[in-house]
Amino acid sequence: MFDIFEQPWTLLTTAVIVLLAVLTLRSIFPEKRRWWQLALPAFLAVAAFGLDFFVRTNLEKINAVIKAGMKAVEQENCDAIKTIISPNYSDSYHNTKKDLMHYCRLLLSEPLVEKNKKTALVIETSPSKATATLTVLTKFEEQSYVYNYKPWLLIKIELYLQKQPDNRWLIDRAEVLELDRQPVNWRDIR
Repeated sequence: MFDIFEQPWTLLTTAVIVLLAVLTLRSIFPEKRRWWQLALPAFLAVAAFGLDFFVRTNLEKINAVIKAGMKAVEQENCDAIKTIISPNYSDSYHNTKKDLMHYCRLLLSEPLVEKNKKTALVIETSPSKATATLTVLTKFEEQSYVYNYKPWLLIKIELYLQKQPDNRWLIDRAEVLELDRQPVNWRDIR
């Protein structure tokens, strides 16, 4: 609904334009000066920051889901992962959310990820669906079985998100695209 307000700069730019117009009109027609004319740009500037603070846009909600997923993997918290996965989840290897959660519990039962660092994120949205292509640099824990083989790994994954009836965004599908810039899929990494 408020996607044009992804950043407060939209309304701030409008406030500056209105201020310039008001100042120009006040200088051309000094007899028509009123105190409220200067209040209009100030109101727009306050509205810009108010909207930015109080309104969570779809893009902000999607970013929050992705950030929560990255943090949940770092903390090896399968329950947190479960909360951001759609009930009707399926991908090219996991037929259901239950299958994916079983895989997560197996993978995260031992120390694995120390830190995830987002290096790139491209999000395409429509009113009820979104696709996010996420590239993450993952540092593995020293106790991890992966660490001796590769302490760092660049992972590119495509996330498909679906807007729920309660306006939350949940991950509906996830496909691994690349590991260290080499094309892969779920079957390759199982």
